[in-house]
Amino acid sequence: MPAPMMDTYAPPEVVFDHGKGVRLFTAEGDSYLDCISGIAVNCLGHAHPKAVAALQGQASKLWHLSNMFKVPAGIDLAKKLTDNTFADRVFFTNSGAEAVECALKTARKYQFDNGNPQRYRIITFQGAFHGRTYGAINAGGNPAYLKGFGPAMEGFDQVEFGDLDATRNAISDETAAIIVEPVQGEGGVRAPEDAFLRGLRQLCDEHGLMLIYDEVQSGAGRTGKLFAHQWVEGAEPDIMAAAKGLGGGFPMGACLATEAAAQGMIVGTHGSTYGGGPLAMAVGNVVLDELISEGFLEGVVDVSNFMRQQLHGLMDRHSDKVVEVRGKGLLIGLKLKDGYNPKKLVGLARDRNLLIGAAGDNVSRMAPPLVLTKEDASEAIAILDDALGALQAD
Repeated sequence: MPAPMMDTYAPPEVVFDHGKGVRLFTAEGDSYLDCISGIAVNCLGHAHPKAVAALQGQASKLWHLSNMFKVPAGIDLAKKLTDNTFADRVFFTNSGAEAVECALKTARKYQFDNGNPQRYRIITFQGAFHGRTYGAINAGGNPAYLKGFGPAMEGFDQVEFGDLDATRNAISDETAAIIVEPVQGEGGVRAPEDAFLRGLRQLCDEHGLMLIYDEVQSGAGRTGKLFAHQWVEGAEPDIMAAAKGLGGGFPMGACLATEAAAQGMIVGTHGSTYGGGPLAMAVGNVVLDELISEGFLEGVVDVSNFMRQQLHGLMDRHSDKVVEVRGKGLLIGLKLKDGYNPKKLVGLARDRNLLIGAAGDNVSRMAPPLVLTKEDASEAIAILDDALGALQAD
């Protein structure tokens, strides 16, 4: 009898019972090397002892308050985020999509409060993914995600990712903001040139627009900086959405903003019943403390450089099937030649006890825990080598 759940996913038959570090285990004890980490979520791996202790400790004291009352751990976490980013203000959410929704509202409210109520349109980019809520799927603009959900929401203007001239031409007197992923995840693990992000910052400054970064997937240390845009000098945003790795596996997100951008988000303008709750804040503090601890991000850079070097060797060995190694840090994509299905490669890798994912633009995606070692990376490469050898064209 099928499970009484909506058929919005098609999971494989394997069922996991527990995890430790970069490994997942079935009840029977079969071990899998996890190189997708819940789609870039389990940044510290599975069952990290400090995160487990924080969650258990908080669970024995207080689970939920709502934002009717202060959560001291949330104030602490917000201070750590503002101390380590461009931001002055933080709003905690339950997910990346909610963080994006908050970011869009913040940008429009900024324009309204500054005497420009006609400025409501948001420039977005082809290949973007901003979440599955109604506003977020319209911002992403993927026809496959919009189909069947009524007319497209008015107010979004989509242009080619990485095309600064097209972005400039899309700006009108009604434009409020630009939203972009510094590294596209679902869209094919695409990282634009640094000059593109700097150019977006300049365009926003010239035209009085808000620059929004969606760092839901590329943030929380994923690229070797706390947030991916921090690799690019002169490209700081006004508003940023974060989530996924920020909670290390516990559901949480955040919308970060400068003082100026957040000035209109006053009492009554926005809310979240669960956002910033005691459990999420307890875990979030541990995760961020680990990410900003001495040497942690340098370790991410080191192992990601090693893995990329190995992947380029893999590409050379399978040049008939792999055309490009993409991404930044430990957000990695292998673009396959037309005729080779990345979902088939996912299955072949899983059959060999390696977990990877698929993305758009015919890309296989890896986003392993940030605690991955070079030995783990070598193991993953060896399995991928074998799986690519078995991959057949459609």
